[in-house]
Amino acid sequence: MSDVGSFGHAGTGDAPDLSRRQLLNLLTFGAVSGVAVGALYPVARFFTPPKPQAGLGGVLARDELGNPINASGWLSAHPQGDRSLVQGLKGDPTYLIVTGDEAIGSYGINAICTHLGCVVPWYAAAGKFICPCHGSQYDDAGKVVRGPAPLSLELAHVEVVDDQVALTPWTETDFRDGSQPWWAR
Repeated sequence: MSDVGSFGHAGTGDAPDLSRRQLLNLLTFGAVSGVAVGALYPVARFFTPPKPQAGLGGVLARDELGNPINASGWLSAHPQGDRSLVQGLKGDPTYLIVTGDEAIGSYGINAICTHLGCVVPWYAAAGKFICPCHGSQYDDAGKVVRGPAPLSLELAHVEVVDDQVALTPWTETDFRDGSQPWWAR
């Protein structure tokens, strides 16, 4: 007569027997691991910068909920001269500028103050960006006109392809003052 294990396997050495405790420990470990990975995945995605989108060569501009912005929808909701925030390069708040009824400007302005990193709002009545933290002021193109901010706001190229708005890093000469961009160094 042959030797039959607790799982019905004939012979010895075919498969090790799992006790009920080992089985429950394995199932508990798997369940806890699954929950931990599921909880940490969104945190890891939050801290990972957006990747360039294929075909556009840049990062898609996104709204406050993280949805990609389409140019036609943006232009229908924002009048000429409007400067409104989107999620731009590195997830930083970036102003898109509406330059006409059917046009978004060719550059975007990063809204992070170069003094202490506050988000700088646009004041349409004054025609400039004014930092609420220490009063730094920037003209309508983001060039610093009053300190304590030492540098102008960072620029990004804006391109509309197939109704999608993409941002790419600005690496050439800063058109506002003719200098090399400090953010590309």
